[in-house]
Amino acid sequence: MDVIGIIGEYNPFHLGHKYHIDKIKEMYPESILIVVTSTSFTQRGDISVLNKWDKTKILLDNNINLVIELPFVYSTQSADIFAKGALKILNALKINKLIFGSESNDIELLKEIANLQINNKDFDNKVKLYLSEGYNYPTSLSRAIKDLGFNKIDTPNDLLGISYIKEIIKNKYNIIPETIKRTNNYHGNNNGKYKSASELRELIKENKSIKDYINYDEKVIYKSTDDFNFLKYKIISSDIKNYQTVDEGIENKINKEIINCSSKNELINLIKSKRYTYNKINRMLTHILCSLTKEEAKLNIDYVRILGFNKNGKEYLNVIKKEIDIPLITNYKNTTSKLLDIEYRVLKIYSLLTNDSTLIKREISKPVKK
Repeated sequence: MDVIGIIGEYNPFHLGHKYHIDKIKEMYPESILIVVTSTSFTQRGDISVLNKWDKTKILLDNNINLVIELPFVYSTQSADIFAKGALKILNALKINKLIFGSESNDIELLKEIANLQINNKDFDNKVKLYLSEGYNYPTSLSRAIKDLGFNKIDTPNDLLGISYIKEIIKNKYNIIPETIKRTNNYHGNNNGKYKSASELRELIKENKSIKDYINYDEKVIYKSTDDFNFLKYKIISSDIKNYQTVDEGIENKINKEIINCSSKNELINLIKSKRYTYNKINRMLTHILCSLTKEEAKLNIDYVRILGFNKNGKEYLNVIKKEIDIPLITNYKNTTSKLLDIEYRVLKIYSLLTNDSTLIKREISKPVKK
């Protein structure tokens, strides 16, 4: 039996995600599917338009057997750190395959580039050179790849896939990476039933219906998630240089611009540069908002938190639980972890932003079952 890992954000879950899951089940009909997902905030620093519990139920309704939380400390970081956390959890759960969406759908090319990044010192030097010229890390990575004779790789899922493969190689995980061709263009403007998550978030902001592109009740989508007033207060009242990803003196620029800004987008646009992309700054502002310090960001994963499961997922857990060397937890009872403390803090902030106080009670309840 294949045990297949999927790493996702589902912000929101849409028909392209369903296609990905259905395709895996078509390829491996007897498999167990385990999703590791970011919850309250995403890798790009956005607030999730689905809370973790509704997201879990949707995933279980779409043939996922086991849903696991990716801790905030890892879910809101750069691609390599995001991948590190997700792969550690999936390896602990004994998956033998990782299947991810890809623009190129060329797994051999992605593996070759991952090996190049690990083993070729000239590659690191080229990346550092481009960084010194003011380019951000993804652009520096893409330019270095092209310089060494490979086709340009600059699409988000391929770059993230390379990070996944690097983690597998570096840690010698017994996991086979595979790809499935994406159903659409990440950057949007897609016709038909498949739209990217970014397109759907734009529709949500415009108070337009997304019911034609999802397979669940759109009433569970949060339509108002403006965190700017909370963020502005936090920046004005805190020494922000202590927070994760606030480095190289950029706190001076943030403190200077925050006074006259009226929106988060306005602040980001005043700060961003070749080195500081929109996504990098958005992550930084999320770390400030949630008080994630540089020291907290060094915490290692010391638990695997189960958000939900179906019958097959529960049976699989019963088979492997004695082999797992990281504690499996389903709630906060009898659990001591600084990482989990941060998760609870972040959830309380998320409940303020989404105006949903019920989430605090749900956070300490039992997993979703199907």
